[in-house]
Amino acid sequence: MTFSHSSSGSSRWSLALLSIRHITARLEFAKRHQKDSQTMRNKILCSDETKIELLGLNAKHHVWRKPGTIPMVKHGGGSIMLWGCFSVAGTGRVCRIEGKMNGAKYREILDENLLQSSQDLRLGRRFTFQQDNDPTHTAKTTQKWLWVKSLNVDQPEPGLEPDRTSLERPESSCAATLPIQPDRA
Repeated sequence: MTFSHSSSGSSRWSLALLSIRHITARLEFAKRHQKDSQTMRNKILCSDETKIELLGLNAKHHVWRKPGTIPMVKHGGGSIMLWGCFSVAGTGRVCRIEGKMNGAKYREILDENLLQSSQDLRLGRRFTFQQDNDPTHTAKTTQKWLWVKSLNVDQPEPGLEPDRTSLERPESSCAATLPIQPDRA
């Protein structure tokens, strides 16, 4: 979704449309998994990251200003990045991401939280881990870590990813209600 702002104060929202290739890929994915059993669906553990802004969505506030004035933030903003996971059985662990996310930090988060979440949710050892196509998720070192742990990973093809996952939807109370695990030093 894009937002453009003109000097007159008006704004315009436009939505990115799915291509025919993406629509076809999503339909094929749905047809392939249509007959999956409920037991199989119950063993899927999804994860994602989200950024929660103190001053609202991306801390963007639009006000009228005289031409040539410099916008200022008087009291600062503030945000928090979280990683979380969830399944049909409930919510797994949630942890705070300090600094910028990279492959090493992502693997550390998975190492400390993923398997424990699957145990807490009683998914068993043979669950399917689902993540999006973020570069930290598709990095060779991350893929190797997942292979060494013998995890069944379902990474959607580009275009099959949901437009916004449950953790990223502002209208969803999921991010606000997930129990936050204390940082382990």
